[in-house]
Amino acid sequence: MPSSVSRRNFLIASLAVPLAATAAPALAVESTDQFTAAATKYQVPVAVLAAVSYGQTRWEDHSGRPSTSGGYGPMHLIDGAAVAAVRANRTGKPNSAPVIDTLAQAAELSGYSPSALKNDPAANIMGAAAILASTQKSLGHPLGASTDPASWYEAIASVSGLTSASAQQTFADGVLADIQSGAVKATAGGTLRMQARAVGSPGAQRQVLSQRVAAAKAQRPRGPVDAPAGLDVEWIPAPYEQYGPNPWDYGNHDLGFRPKSPALNQIVIHDMDGYYDGSITLVKDPTYLAWNYSIRSADGHIAQHLETKDIGWHAGNWYINGHALGIEHEGFAADGSWYTEVMYLNSAKLVKYLARKYDIPLDRSHILGHDQVPATTAAGIPSMHWDPGPFWDWEHYFTLLGANLRKGTSAVRPKSGQVVRILPGFDGNFQPLTGYQNSSSTPYPDLPTNFVTLRTQPDWGAPVYTDKGLHQNGTPGSTYVSDMGARAAAGCDYVVAEVIGDWTAIWFLGDKVWFYNPRKNPTARVLLGAKVVTPKAGKTTIPVYGRALPEPSAYTDPADVVAWAPLTYQLASAQSYALVDEKPPTDYYKANTYDIDTPGDHVDIIGKTKYYMISVGHRIGFVLADDVQASRAW
Repeated sequence: MPSSVSRRNFLIASLAVPLAATAAPALAVESTDQFTAAATKYQVPVAVLAAVSYGQTRWEDHSGRPSTSGGYGPMHLIDGAAVAAVRANRTGKPNSAPVIDTLAQAAELSGYSPSALKNDPAANIMGAAAILASTQKSLGHPLGASTDPASWYEAIASVSGLTSASAQQTFADGVLADIQSGAVKATAGGTLRMQARAVGSPGAQRQVLSQRVAAAKAQRPRGPVDAPAGLDVEWIPAPYEQYGPNPWDYGNHDLGFRPKSPALNQIVIHDMDGYYDGSITLVKDPTYLAWNYSIRSADGHIAQHLETKDIGWHAGNWYINGHALGIEHEGFAADGSWYTEVMYLNSAKLVKYLARKYDIPLDRSHILGHDQVPATTAAGIPSMHWDPGPFWDWEHYFTLLGANLRKGTSAVRPKSGQVVRILPGFDGNFQPLTGYQNSSSTPYPDLPTNFVTLRTQPDWGAPVYTDKGLHQNGTPGSTYVSDMGARAAAGCDYVVAEVIGDWTAIWFLGDKVWFYNPRKNPTARVLLGAKVVTPKAGKTTIPVYGRALPEPSAYTDPADVVAWAPLTYQLASAQSYALVDEKPPTDYYKANTYDIDTPGDHVDIIGKTKYYMISVGHRIGFVLADDVQASRAW
């Protein structure tokens, strides 16, 4: 049966709302005792407190555990001393980077002990309200529960705990936007809702931060930054250098002519599996490899390393590299606490801008995780990466992109032949995972995840699915955190093979697999107007490829020909798969030497063979158009 919920959301738990409350009216966050008491005592608008909490933690208190940036409780009060100690431990020396110790501020202003502020949500909210009120008063702005939230702009920026003016501005803008639009969050205990309300203009208060942002930008080296206006992006170039005697001894990326050659049509979301500072050191190493952007966890700060026209070595698939921008996010795929709200916000602003500028579709096949990038050969499948992993909130991220993944879907009961989109929700979606604290068998605590578990039969006791490409050594599939073979992730589309009760079967990597999809609370929704591909009549099986390579005759030099290499998976005649791109580029960008003027090099070899890009499993794949029949889903 589904994983049990070990702890309810603090707001719902405090009001003793039962676990079955998902069917009840939504709980109004602003009316809860914790927020109203703090708002009354410190004369802060309750909407400001609720929206600050949503912007910091999405109304979670994390059971007294700190975030990766040292924040505690629903208001994310930062323990500055602990953060400084962690930084010093990483580097072996004191770190000069500034830290805003909002936990200490809250303790001094509210009278609560640091321990209470960390562990008691009500005290935590009181502490943040005290900071807001103190800051508002010191700035000469009016107090009062009925004051316009916009008049609290500078105070909101201050309580964020963020150190850069750009990050503070992003946070404050987001809080006011949330108050204006309202917010809804489904949890395991029920639904939380913040009502939309009118908000004025922050006017001069915002101008103060804008001037500080502009001053910070003026002090940095200028470069060919490709980012939206108002987003503070630093230029830290990756070196393009020849480091050996041979023309192919160079790094750490390739020069190109994008978006025209090769075409630019994807963005790959990575996590660093490391710290921001260490990754910046690596991207500046000419013998290493480069990607396009890096984003810091604590404040969402962004660095750009490559011009958009050039090609980073980030995806482990040269075809994808040629057509994609790579964005690295500080953090670890096995520990989702690194994915902060300010990181999501700034990443989404950047991606939304890039997608609009370069006409990149905002869907899960073009804004894809590194864990969706296919290998180029069957032998390479086990070594492909699995970041950003099971704890990246794709549904929330696409909402921030303005491309809600539920758009165009229906909650009707699915039928065979229809396409379903996996949409389990994130908060409250607890799936079995092992590998916690580096142990292969230790279960994770109940953490929200972005996937549904795939099984061999419609039964909780059935084995999880074994991806034969990942498990080429014959070991069975598992729930280990890095074993993504038995997962269908949020936003990905699949064709229904069968439905039995609350279980749905889909075609997946050449097999039929099952996931729990209850009628009353579905984890997948029918995608309307979807297209599918099915092997043509007379073909028993067809191959799947990890890239759309040209035919041999397209190459001027026969020595350049890259052979087609089918992956492990074979799609059988009765199976169908979601068609996610009808016109992927058929090409191979040849770049073997350092000098871009080398004759016959740095050229895009374009073929005439037509491919379709499909959602074949937990990764995308390519099939030959001549092998399949494309049609509307049933």
